Amino acid sequence: MKSDKPLVIAGREYTSRLIVGTGKYKDLTETGIAIEASGAEMVTVAIRRTNIGQNPDEPNLLDVVSPQKYTILPNTAGCYNAEDAVRTCKLARELLDGHKLVKLEVLGDEKTLYPNITETLSAAESLIADGFDVMVYTTDDPLIAKRLEEMGCVAVMPLGAPIGSGLGITNPYNIRLILENASVPIIVDAGVGTASDATIAMELGCEGVLMNTAIAKAQDPVLMASAMKKAVAAGREAYLAGRMPKKLYASASSPLDGTII
Repeated sequence: MKSDKPLVIAGREYTSRLIVGTGKYKDLTETGIAIEASGAEMVTVAIRRTNIGQNPDEPNLLDVVSPQKYTILPNTAGCYNAEDAVRTCKLARELLDGHKLVKLEVLGDEKTLYPNITETLSAAESLIADGFDVMVYTTDDPLIAKRLEEMGCVAVMPLGAPIGSGLGITNPYNIRLILENASVPIIVDAGVGTASDATIAMELGCEGVLMNTAIAKAQDPVLMASAMKKAVAAGREAYLAGRMPKKLYASASSPLDGTII
């Protein structure tokens, strides 16, 4: 059995390996209850779409997702170029009193929401030079993942499938290649649809899973959040235990030695 170690991001240890988003819920009350049920310790927030204090007359997400309880992970969702992404991270740092951990995502187009890798690399370089700890959303290209790590990103987050698609882990082989060469946490980001998808990501050896739509758009978001908590934990244990080898033919469950004829 492999020995486990805690998830460490930017020098901080986390017990939960599930990171959850805060969008698409019916209201802030449901948001808070679902996140509580997920057991997550890190919560990602779309700065361009969510009020965390920049609009004092509107409901504030931080009233139900307290920075004293959760690590708030500002993200750059909705940014389509490096300049906008960098500006958004700087706004988050101001709103959160110098907070420097961010999730960088720079999108390529509105239909697929695939990352624009050229702009992502540019934004990552600028943010790291400015002292940010960057967790970065990217494609499942092993070479790009390694390049982002070498630049100084504290976690690399390849997509499992397009954002919000619920298709699951569509290319587990590329995720494995990324894991083979990584020395920073690899966290599957996007594409998870149900608990089994999260388990598969963890069984591959990923350090964690980030999701939003799979919970928020379930028929019962709170129950799904609880299911995801268990799925991530089960997948991690299965990875550590090491699965049996696959074989083409059957193998008797009971030994044949001493069989009564």
